[in-house]
Amino acid sequence: MSSSVESRQAKTIDELRVFIKKVLSEPTIAVKSMEIARKHRNEPNANEIIAREISANTTIRIPESWSDADHMFLEIIHEVLDDEEALY
Repeated sequence: MSSSVESRQAKTIDELRVFIKKVLSEPTIAVKSMEIARKHRNEPNANEIIAREISANTTIRIPESWSDADHMFLEIIHEVLDDEEALY
């Protein structure tokens, strides 16, 4: 693996560690994030709207220029929503 790939992976892992610590210390983050995602999931530019609203209403900050970890977080939110839909 090249050092740039390893560096990017290390940065992503570090960001995810910080995020997981926030979620574990503030359980309302997950609930609020999913409420926001449910509300906006079918809108045009849903990810941008979801990211902005999560940043405005929780301690999670998703900048305008998304990192790999930010993309992963938004993808996982959609996977959870898809799983919810499959149950009902």
